[in-house]
Amino acid sequence: MKKTSEKKRFDLLSPLLRLLTWSAAALTTLIVLYLVGYILIKGVPHLTPSLFAWTYTSENVSLTPALVNTLLMTLLALLLSAPLGICSAVFLVEYAKRGSKVVKVIRLASETLAGIPSIVYGLFGLIFFVVTMHWGYSILAGGFTLAIMVLPLIMRTTEEALLSVPDTYREGAFGLGAGRLRTVFRIVLPAAVPGILAGIILAVGRVVGETAALIFTAGTLAQIPKSPLESARTLSVHMYNLSSEGLHINQTYATAVVLMLLVLGINALSSALARMLGGGKSSK
Repeated sequence: MKKTSEKKRFDLLSPLLRLLTWSAAALTTLIVLYLVGYILIKGVPHLTPSLFAWTYTSENVSLTPALVNTLLMTLLALLLSAPLGICSAVFLVEYAKRGSKVVKVIRLASETLAGIPSIVYGLFGLIFFVVTMHWGYSILAGGFTLAIMVLPLIMRTTEEALLSVPDTYREGAFGLGAGRLRTVFRIVLPAAVPGILAGIILAVGRVVGETAALIFTAGTLAQIPKSPLESARTLSVHMYNLSSEGLHINQTYATAVVLMLLVLGINALSSALARMLGGGKSSK
């Protein structure tokens, strides 16, 4: 009798839960479409050739230097954070004793660092890299600051991707006589590639859209740096400066369009790479 009443209650709640799920999905989709459509409508008409001039001036407010700086900053941050984050996750999952206090402390620290506001990282980068290391406002100081900021994100997502790989993969490799190192690099990591790339995509999105940390470390100079110790602004900082000045609002929307297309392009490229690697792994 009790099971019958619970089944009736579940049958009554099921349509309500389905309605709430579809409503939340529809609301989220509408918000995304509205934001994308608003940016495109306001920004596309102002994508003029002068906006893509190689040199920035007060007349053309070109975004090309900021676009190049964004790519350089993203590449530098990933070169510093991705190998360290992936190797740290491999150590925690494959080599460290599961359930040990050291692993718990490291995970707690990484989760705490992942939730720190970006402006705090900017102040740290200002004090350590800009002042203490005497790097000044430079693309190098900004890249190191961003690398520290996204390192916990890459480490935690890679760790979850490695944990999702079944232990039968490892046991089968060990049973065939493979060592731990070969098992990790030939069996476990290829199976975890989609999850690792998902974490890197999230890190790229945070790097590309970061403003506060870069204002304190990389500066706001609108030029392509000739050396790693020169100041440079990214697209997000470029948008902030134009909007705060209030003189080039139309160009701000145009820059937002380019920034959005850049993020979509990077995400599409990463997704295609994940599918290609996944297909290659499955075909083997």
